[in-house]
Amino acid sequence: MTFKCIIQAVNVSSVFLILVFSISVFAEDFKNLETPVASENSQKDDIEIVSYYFGNYHLDKRNEKRLGKGWSEWTLVKAATPRFEGHQQPKVPLWGYTDEADPKDMAQKIAAAADYGIDVFLFDWYYYDDGPFLERTIDEGFLGAENRNRIKFALMWANHDWVEIFPKHKDVPSALIYPGRVTPETFDKICDLVIEKYFKQPNYWKIDGRPYFSIYELTKFAQNFGSFDATKAAIERFREKTRAAGFPDLHLNAVYWGRPNIPGEQTLTDPVKIIEGLGFDSVTSYVWIHHVPLNEQKTDFNWVRDEYLKHWDNAASSFSIPYIPNASVGWDSSPRTCQDEPFGNWGYPFTNTISNNTPENFKRALEMIKERILADPDCPRIMNINCWNEWTEGSYLEPDSINGYGYLEAIREVFGK
Repeated sequence: MTFKCIIQAVNVSSVFLILVFSISVFAEDFKNLETPVASENSQKDDIEIVSYYFGNYHLDKRNEKRLGKGWSEWTLVKAATPRFEGHQQPKVPLWGYTDEADPKDMAQKIAAAADYGIDVFLFDWYYYDDGPFLERTIDEGFLGAENRNRIKFALMWANHDWVEIFPKHKDVPSALIYPGRVTPETFDKICDLVIEKYFKQPNYWKIDGRPYFSIYELTKFAQNFGSFDATKAAIERFREKTRAAGFPDLHLNAVYWGRPNIPGEQTLTDPVKIIEGLGFDSVTSYVWIHHVPLNEQKTDFNWVRDEYLKHWDNAASSFSIPYIPNASVGWDSSPRTCQDEPFGNWGYPFTNTISNNTPENFKRALEMIKERILADPDCPRIMNINCWNEWTEGSYLEPDSINGYGYLEAIREVFGK
């Protein structure tokens, strides 16, 4: 999810601009950038805990039209089987197969998140040229829950291609269902919508009074506008609209990685210049495997952790804007594969897994991240976790039949909330 920065000159008199950016042409745009204040609590010991939330665990009309009545991501969770020796599948949720669009079910999630120290749900939010997708999770479930104000929420625009991987056949290319690229007009609609419908909610997460909005796929984002300058101008329009709505500004966050995952993702050739040049306020990660290769079918959690920490060091030293660190619970995307086909490391979701991701090892990772945050006065007092409920990718905090509340207990024990 990155835009390909091949720098080419194009005929400036042409009506159409080829999506190819030249960093050298725009070098002046990258000079003398101000580093914004990262967080209201950046100088405090209280670390804000943000959990990503993937909202595909309810009935959605688009999904049911394509995949059949009653389909949700739970369908894949239930169908999962062990694919190799020592492989623990299926994962069984301790609360049952809840409906996140039901305010009562969502209230249970909110209560647990708040009780165990999570401050923010950062929702994977989808909007394509033909409108919103999976919006019932937030609009009906979260915003309809009686206890919604116990935690804050924010949006990460998951503007990636939505492809057919539900489940994925080994030798069949993943068909494109909803393109992540949108028109400039659609982006303007998105800006208006999120400001009016979400930013103005009393419990929307803000940093220094500025609503936090994250963009997942920078490649697709740039393709919306056709040139570097046009992309930068679109961001400024978003900021202007946010200020006009009464906020001091927008806090715009970029997700980036070095290792693509979902089919269609691309990497930035020069993420520092691109992200800072476009004026993002902070940068972060979504999941450890975006930075760390899984070289074995069962790659040890502690090894992946240590490799991710090396990435954090590199990101913190490379960017002049704040880097928000990430913790991942695990990785196992096998539920999204056809269960009657061979399983191997052939490309998402046929990938190697993370093993030994016990609550104890997760707790140790949290301790290490906390120590590093508090030791660096320039590091924002924020961290995010993948994920509240990525059940079909093996990275979830929600209690299951094996570990119970172990991962949530680790958060409360480390951060004392």
